[in-house]
Amino acid sequence: MAFGWIDEQAEARRRAGLVRTLRPRPADSPLLDLASNDYLGLARHPEVTEGAAQAARRWGGGATGSRLVTGTTELHGELERELADFCGFESALVFSSGYAANLAAVTALAPHGSLVVSDAGNHASLIDGCRLARGTTQVVAHADPDAVRKALGTHEGPAVAVCDTVFSVDGDAAPLSELALACREYGAGLIVDDAHGLGVLGDGGRGAPHAAGLAGDPDVVVTVTLSKSFGSQGGAVLGPAPVIDHLVNAARTFIFDTGLAPAAAGAALAALRLLRREPERAARARAVATALHTRLTAEGLEAVRPDAAVVSVRASSPERAVRWAADCREAGLAVGCFRPPSVPDGISRLRLTARADLTEEQIEHAVRVISQKR
Repeated sequence: MAFGWIDEQAEARRRAGLVRTLRPRPADSPLLDLASNDYLGLARHPEVTEGAAQAARRWGGGATGSRLVTGTTELHGELERELADFCGFESALVFSSGYAANLAAVTALAPHGSLVVSDAGNHASLIDGCRLARGTTQVVAHADPDAVRKALGTHEGPAVAVCDTVFSVDGDAAPLSELALACREYGAGLIVDDAHGLGVLGDGGRGAPHAAGLAGDPDVVVTVTLSKSFGSQGGAVLGPAPVIDHLVNAARTFIFDTGLAPAAAGAALAALRLLRREPERAARARAVATALHTRLTAEGLEAVRPDAAVVSVRASSPERAVRWAADCREAGLAVGCFRPPSVPDGISRLRLTARADLTEEQIEHAVRVISQKR
């Protein structure tokens, strides 16, 4: 049988307690959401949904083609200009997803003969970019600039270091300033994924590179997603104009992919403009994360101190994490559940999203449920 081996893998997952299933949510879910990445609470904001609706009415339901054919509208250009200006970079290029943006940045900027130095805690999209790149990849210890420096010292020729700015599992931040210094010692570029930093860190949510003083630097390239803080969908690469022009001509996930749907572009642009007007949302998301961490640890739970809006709470086993998350759901609270193979360290945990629109009562309720159901 052609796919008989699938049954064996399914049984292995079942025995290990690692079976994943889809759970469609209703439009009016009664659950308190601490599982999504809607950090600023904008996915359902009236201005953001109206931005999507207006764009769909004007430009249609889809982009109709790749960006280089018919898939670039005036709206895409407007979003790119405002996003680059907000984050402090010369230029930006919008993709259909943050995953596609990461694949583009890594593969197009790591040609044959180059070295890619990749953090051990990187997101799967960066890892896949390294696998697809023609350069050689060396994985180094997590958040360790000296390890990056040592790896770069073994190579002559083009090189880039690649890492998340905020790691999605535990919510810890990368030492960006130190990483940039290590790269500059060897003339290497730095590619960072700010998916979990944009909208949360930096002045008014301008992102972790902006906070580290790296925004606009000629040797720094940043990828972002529009599906988290901006409550929409899509991704972008930010950087020097020559780099962005290179991606237009060389990045396969840009050249051969249908452009971002106008509705998503319109929603993201509305969210960006709202954040400019209400920069306090970024600080509020961080304050909620701190409150969750403080109160959960006061209850005796082991939680990682958040550097942005992700709060990670350790579980004793994959099975316990799954049961814990299910018990929380039954009590009206949706939380994330991370376990192997999604986590690089093999430690299972609940992953909580700190949202800027959570009230004090909702924070207290979440802490109470998580503590009682442990």
